[in-house]
Amino acid sequence: MTPPLLLLSFLVYTALLFVVSVITSRRSTNEGFYLGNRKSPWYVVSYGMIGASLSGVTFMSVPGWVGTSQFSYFMIVIGYLFGYFIIANVLLPLYYRLSLTSIYTYLEQRFGFWSYKTGAFYFLLSRILGASLRMFLVIWVLQNYIFNAWGFSFWLTVLIFILLIILYTLKGGIRTIVWTDTLQTTFMLLAVVLSIVLITKDLHISFSGMISQIFASDYTNIIITDWTPKNNFIKQFFSGMFITIVMTGLDQEMMQKNLSCRNIGEAKKNMITFSLVLVFVNFMFLFLGATLLFYANNKGIDLSALASSDDIFPTITLKYLGPIAGLIFFIGLISAAYPSADGALTSLTTSFTIDFIGIHKKSHLSEKAKIKIRYMVHIVIALVMMAVILIFRAFYDKALIDKLFTIAGYTYGPLLGLYAFGLFTKLKVRDGLTPVIAVISPVLCYLLSEYSEELFDGYKFGFELLIVNGLLTFTGLLAASRKAR
Repeated sequence: MTPPLLLLSFLVYTALLFVVSVITSRRSTNEGFYLGNRKSPWYVVSYGMIGASLSGVTFMSVPGWVGTSQFSYFMIVIGYLFGYFIIANVLLPLYYRLSLTSIYTYLEQRFGFWSYKTGAFYFLLSRILGASLRMFLVIWVLQNYIFNAWGFSFWLTVLIFILLIILYTLKGGIRTIVWTDTLQTTFMLLAVVLSIVLITKDLHISFSGMISQIFASDYTNIIITDWTPKNNFIKQFFSGMFITIVMTGLDQEMMQKNLSCRNIGEAKKNMITFSLVLVFVNFMFLFLGATLLFYANNKGIDLSALASSDDIFPTITLKYLGPIAGLIFFIGLISAAYPSADGALTSLTTSFTIDFIGIHKKSHLSEKAKIKIRYMVHIVIALVMMAVILIFRAFYDKALIDKLFTIAGYTYGPLLGLYAFGLFTKLKVRDGLTPVIAVISPVLCYLLSEYSEELFDGYKFGFELLIVNGLLTFTGLLAASRKAR
């Protein structure tokens, strides 16, 4: 694949998104930006959320992970399913009953000002870091395979990508994203399926033959029974369940799409349908990873020289499978990247304007003035994400999905503890202590993670650190609580 051809495909794809943006952002208002006027069809939201949930990190990291972790990631996916069931039956009814735009206003109603701001802050921190990490991976590929050929600096590539996302999300917000995510999910899934087809064709193996050979290999090992490593199956299952609860159910970006549905019934159908399909889609990514490794072994491709397991998918498709496979991979990658970037930017704008500026309470401002403030916040947050992406470049040394879930363990843990305390107790918190507790808990988790092997006879914390973080936050809130009057 030549850089000009890759650039052309990138520009054509981006232009298509702008066409959708123009159509969906007509007569846009703040209500349309935040919640799509609560008129989004549930099945469209459900399908589009697949792309938003997976992102460019999943697109490259999950296939690359198979070489070292086999299919053990699938236990996390099974945990996802149980997490989505809890969201559909516990959190969604709460959000609809309270008619929330920002889900963090629940914390203000339940505990008070400081708890509310703490929850909103941790969402901003979590989503900025997570979304920036997802965008970094895609921009890294754009840089290596397109913009290096023209001598562009990495920061300039980041700026171009950020500007494009600002432009097509600035007006329409969630109304635009619901429909662009649908388009992007389609291209991403097609890329996975077609990549598998092209690999089997190049190896002159039937699809059924490939399935037989992969399932006869060690790649498909799902259950790791050894208790000490990070990917023990019990750890993976519960980590997946709680990762879903916090990264979807307590995340403004994902819940904002659910809240744009017409009613709670449709929102539940959206969540259940989405969760079932996502199990199958994640298995497809794992199967693709095994297919890539099988191809490399048969062709004698040395993967040990690669800087990261994230490079396996792009290396094989762009260097060995020919221009069609390279183009399919590239379209799939940017299809996976845009949903996580545009949705994050919209939700961060929503959270900051409502949770920190309190724009919905400023009745003295005209609708035009509120939109202007929203535009400014949108642009500033995008520039912050750009800065974070540049920082991530210095730490790119292993599979990014591992980094993503590690970050989630530290930043989403306090949110998990806050919501669990609010939902499952009737106690009131000494509101002013909440920020202190929310800082101490991640610090204690970091120390536990660093010294766990010495303290617990070789035990290594994995993604279950999120659960520990939430439990520590819950315990701290309990110690600082008082009975409700």
